[in-house]
Amino acid sequence: MSQVKNHFPNIYPSKGTGVLLMIFLLFGCLKSNGQQDGKPNVLRTITAMQQAEGFSVKDTLYIDLLNKLATSKRFYKTDSLLLVAKKALSYSREADYPLGECKALLNLGDYYSDKGASKEAITHYKSAQGIAENLENHSLDISTQNNLAGEYTYKGDYANALNRYLEALELAEEHEKNTMRSIITENIANLYASQKDYEQALFFYKKVKKINEQLNDPISSAQTFANMGSIYADMGKLEYAMFNANSSISIFEKEELTDWLAYAYEVKGKIYLKQKKYDWALFWYNQGELLHKTLEDDRGEIDLLNGIAETYLGLQKDSLSQQYAIRAFEISTRINFTEGRQKCAKTLYKISKNNKDYAQALTYHELFQQLSDTISQVENQKSLALLKTKSEYEHQKTELILENEKELATQRNYVNLALAILLIFIIVTFLVHRSEKVLKTLNEELKVKTKHLEKNEVELKKLNETKNKLFSIVAHDLRGPIGAFQGLLNLLRNGEIKNKEFMDFIPKLGHDIDHISFTLNNLLSWGQAQMNGLITKPSIISIDTIVAENIHLLSETATNKSIKLASQIPENTMAWTDGDQIDIVIRNLISNAIKFTPKNGMVTVGAQEKTDYWEIFVRDTGIGMGQETIDKVFEENTNITTYGTENEKGTGLGLSLCKEMVEKNNGTIWVDSLPQRGSCFYFTVPKAKKQYKRTG
Repeated sequence: MSQVKNHFPNIYPSKGTGVLLMIFLLFGCLKSNGQQDGKPNVLRTITAMQQAEGFSVKDTLYIDLLNKLATSKRFYKTDSLLLVAKKALSYSREADYPLGECKALLNLGDYYSDKGASKEAITHYKSAQGIAENLENHSLDISTQNNLAGEYTYKGDYANALNRYLEALELAEEHEKNTMRSIITENIANLYASQKDYEQALFFYKKVKKINEQLNDPISSAQTFANMGSIYADMGKLEYAMFNANSSISIFEKEELTDWLAYAYEVKGKIYLKQKKYDWALFWYNQGELLHKTLEDDRGEIDLLNGIAETYLGLQKDSLSQQYAIRAFEISTRINFTEGRQKCAKTLYKISKNNKDYAQALTYHELFQQLSDTISQVENQKSLALLKTKSEYEHQKTELILENEKELATQRNYVNLALAILLIFIIVTFLVHRSEKVLKTLNEELKVKTKHLEKNEVELKKLNETKNKLFSIVAHDLRGPIGAFQGLLNLLRNGEIKNKEFMDFIPKLGHDIDHISFTLNNLLSWGQAQMNGLITKPSIISIDTIVAENIHLLSETATNKSIKLASQIPENTMAWTDGDQIDIVIRNLISNAIKFTPKNGMVTVGAQEKTDYWEIFVRDTGIGMGQETIDKVFEENTNITTYGTENEKGTGLGLSLCKEMVEKNNGTIWVDSLPQRGSCFYFTVPKAKKQYKRTG
């Protein structure tokens, strides 16, 4: 059986109705501190009341103080607990004070429980519960259910114990009694721990820790730590066990909770015993033994004595081990604690065997086997009872839910009737306001049509701007070179120049034709983008190949200006993009770089590899740009037509076209430039990856 300590809530005194209560409160007479509950203050208050004029034993405040005093005597002076609780019970019945009677019965139940008299304890607990139910005092009802379940646990009637715990837990949750929720949930965890179902026990302990966090009560948390330390020790998780035991000890020492501190020392001794560190185990067991000299807690003392006996056995001090084992055996027999007798019998068997007293060893061995068989049989019955009780409880909850659903169905019928009446009212209201709604709908349609017209107006304006820009480019950049070419041909046709003179103009004509071709290519691409939208068809392309082709194409123009073109693009720079569009971008950027770079300059094209993309750059040693120009070069509706260092003409749409094409290919474009320091245009394209599908 796992060594854990059950929780039993203190019975707090109710608020009195007499003037004396207010006086005693003002003088701090009802101070409460820890398990001992401020008993010197309670005694002084009781004495003062007895000496007051007009004192009566029927005073409910006096009865409450007696019950409070009786509660404080548990684990300290049990005979006083019995005497004071009987007085409180008698006076409560004389005063017809059921609340005091209920508390007195609870105290008497605790007394008989600690003495191992389960029958008497259960009788008193049930009487207290009946009174609590009649009073509709939920706190006392929950407390009596909890104590009754604890007594069934000591008897080994786990089915009744779990059933009582679950009922108490449901009542605590219903009335938001979170302190009792914590206590009962931990006792359920202890129930599973006693069955060595540690996984289920830890599940409930984790729920307890969450409730304790909400309560922000260090004492409740410490009690949980102590029990979890014992569970982890039984599981062999000794580091977890030591952490929880130490966490509880620091709080119990601060709050002076003697009975729980003795238990925590015992848990720590058990941890060292399992580590076979017998000297340390004995040290902590002795600390617990010293505290038990001030306590009257037979049930708690049994495990302590057994632990000391096992420790002395490990230290090969058999005589001392035998003394403690016999003491534990006697207490276990007195309060009918089977598990304690079993542990003692095992220890005494080992001692007798070591002393070569084989007859005595055989006697203890047979007793140990007999008790083990009994416990084993009982444990199996307990396990089955736990499962059965849980199933029955869930079944009862299901039946209750079904009954509630029937009642809800009846309520739904009434609700449906009310909804029908409401629907009729809505229909009448709808008919009344129908004309207003129709008018509103017409207004909304008018607004929609107005917005549609405004949108069309914007689109028409944009188309008109596109048309104007198109004609401006044709007039500015195409008509001039074509007109010059036509005039030269007319001069040749009319014989005003000779063939040799005409041939001198061939380089100039070639340059103009290249310019016209380049401009037309940009113009057609831009026109298609404006009228129909760009259609991007990405595929795996080689950036270094496209750059090489454009450098070759523009090399003559660069040579005429003594400009050096250089490519720093690595081989196999593969990208996933539309090759035709990126070709236009690169050609425009290199052409612009040549255009704005003076003689003997340099234009460099390079690439930097990033994680998912290539960063392409075109750098020149040209005239550069100011910030005002940089802010406008990529704007869609800006028509900036400038002349190069040799008065070369441009279309004014190249960079806006480049921006649109780069963005269509999931990239970005930008520029860094300073006047007279040159410019560097950057753009990005996605890298080619295996997952990209090749286009057919």
